[in-house]
This record gives sequence, C-alpha cells and structure tokens, in this order.
Amino acid sequence: MALRVSVGDISAQFALDANALGNLKLQAKNDPKQALSAAASQFEALFMQMLLKSMRDALPQDGPLTSDTSKTYTGMFDQQIAQQLSKKGIGIADMLVKQLSKTLPQAPGSPDAPTTTSAKARSAIVLQAPATMIAPVRPSAKDAPAAPPTAGSVAATVQGFIDKVRPYAEAVAQKMGVPAHYLIAQAGLESGWGKSQPRASDGTLSRNLFGIKATAAWKGATVTNVTTEYTAGQMEKTTASFRAYGSYTDSFQDFARLLQKSRRYASALANTHDAGKYATSLQQAGYATDPLYAEKLTRAIQTVARYGPAAIPATQVVSAPADKRDDLA
Repeated sequence: MALRVSVGDISAQFALDANALGNLKLQAKNDPKQALSAAASQFEALFMQMLLKSMRDALPQDGPLTSDTSKTYTGMFDQQIAQQLSKKGIGIADMLVKQLSKTLPQAPGSPDAPTTTSAKARSAIVLQAPATMIAPVRPSAKDAPAAPPTAGSVAATVQGFIDKVRPYAEAVAQKMGVPAHYLIAQAGLESGWGKSQPRASDGTLSRNLFGIKATAAWKGATVTNVTTEYTAGQMEKTTASFRAYGSYTDSFQDFARLLQKSRRYASALANTHDAGKYATSLQQAGYATDPLYAEKLTRAIQTVARYGPAAIPATQVVSAPADKRDDLA
C-alpha cells in the first residue's frame, strides 16, 4: 500500500522529491488556502536551510573524512533537517500566511466576498519575462460587463499600447502578409508593451519596438543597453547595441524588411495562418535566444486577439499614420 503524505506536511516529505512542487501547484488550484500554508512552510524551510548552510560554511572544511561526496550528503541532510524543524516553525510561515491570505478569493457569503457577478469577469493578465501577457478572461454573455481597466493598471497599459501601434502594424501587414495583431503582439513582447524600449544615455527613446540589434551592416543611429540573453539555456545579462529610429513607422517597416529579406525567416512568413507555427518558426530561425520565446509570443498574440477586433486582414490596405514622436514614452 502506497504511503500518501499531505502536501501541507512538508516534514514528512523527502527534501529532494521532484513531485512536491507539482503537488503543491495542483493543490493551489483545488484548495488555495491550504496551499498557501504549505508554500509558506516551504519558504520557512528554505530560510532555515540557508541558516544551516551558513553555519556549515563557518566551520573548517578540511579533514581526513572530507570529500565532495560527504559534502553532498551533508547538504542533503541539512535540507531534510530544515524541513523537520520547519514543522514547529519560527514564525515566518505564520506571518506570510497572515499577509498573503488577504489576496486569496473569498468564499461566497464571507464579509469580503464580491457582491456582484461582474467581479468574476474581471480581465486577468500576467506579465512574463520580459513582458509577455497571458490572454485575459473575457466576460461571458451571462455575466454583467466587467468594469473598464483603471488608469495605470496592467490591462490599461496593454490596451493603450494596442490602440497606439495598431495603425503602424496595419500599414505594413499588407506588404508582409502577416496579420496585424501578430505584429502588435511581437512589438508588445519585445518592448514590454511600450515600457521597455532601448534608450540612449540621455533617456531618449530608440523607438525600437522589436529589439532589433545593430549589426555592422546597420548605418543608422544606435543605442547601447543592457539586455537578457540565453546561452545553453542559461540566462545572463549583457550589453548590446540596438538600432534607433526616428519614428515608429520606421521601426515597423524595418522589422518587415528584416523578415522579408532574410531567408531564415521564410518559414515564419509561410506559417502566418497559425500563430503557434509562426512563433515557433521565428524561434527556430534564431530571432531570439529565449528558449520559451515561441510560447510567450503565442500567448501575446492570443492576448491582442482577445482585446478587440483581432483578425485584421493582412490584405487590408491602410495608409501609414503620421508619427507622434513620444506617444509611447
């Protein structure tokens, strides 16, 4: 008979159990309150493990019985002891539960529970590294309309970005044969929805919405910024030179030229009928080093699609808009 251990009782779990996190995620869906307590206990155990490690490091490390193997087993032992000690706790878990329980959904009928059905229909958007948005929840026909996004909220930031760059995207969509909302989503992903554009040392915007770097062949203006790259799956910070544009029209047009003139992006342009295939083709062609780039771009496209009239025909002829130099500052 298999031994079943409660997720909340971390003292009875093996410290290196790879399934523990998965079980905790599952419990978070079924019983958020109990999962919060378990997560807080895990955090307290991690803190205590750090204390034990600090004490170990303060002791002499050399000896006749000291080896890499003994150090490995000592670390595993400390990890397990930390979980055992966290059962009694030192107060950190209780403090976390007290603070974070206020953010959990309230049970129906409780004093803090929502009194209108529209609360269930609020758009929920989550930012991802660096700024990918998960598609928001739209209210169903049976729900009351959700309140509009408040100024300064994440939803308002995304909606504002979509509204501002839509004309520029539409202007090049017809030439590229790429749906305009694909372009909007990629510009949003690369620029943090307009908030993380590369800037010059004096703060001047580069208007580079697609994160295009300045190679030796680039003869235009440039800015140097810190950026995140992935090498062999490992994330690291580095500095890079990025192209700078005089307008957002130039940014979209340069992105269009990049995809159309480079053979390696031919597969992406051939898969514009499917957002997932388009995103995967870009990643495979080396557009970005992030191993999750295709997944993030696909979700960003879904987000833009659900915010408004999504399927903007790629064949629709639209005049290029006049640029406002700081409309996304």
